[in-house]
Amino acid sequence: MSKKVTKEDVLNALKNVIDFELGLDVVSLGLVYDIQIDDQNNVKVLMTMTTPMCPLAGMILSDAEEAIKKIEGVGNVEVELTFDPPWSPERMSPELREKFGI
Repeated sequence: MSKKVTKEDVLNALKNVIDFELGLDVVSLGLVYDIQIDDQNNVKVLMTMTTPMCPLAGMILSDAEEAIKKIEGVGNVEVELTFDPPWSPERMSPELREKFGI
């Protein structure tokens, strides 16, 4: 039996997924809304983009899925896009908010 995949594992993998328009990772930007992992290590991630018109949304979602698939022992991976609730700068990490003066 492989080890249990944790939310921390998934977040660490997603820190390697960059929004190239902003040059920042999706975790620090607060784009990851929810992570669910079942008993078979199947992972479902609910995430958003900074704007519904984000031209890189498809690539970012694909990069997120690929990053999660690299986690040892992970089963199926589903990355779902939502805009409810809409993203706002308050979702960014405290470090980024400070950097941008928010």
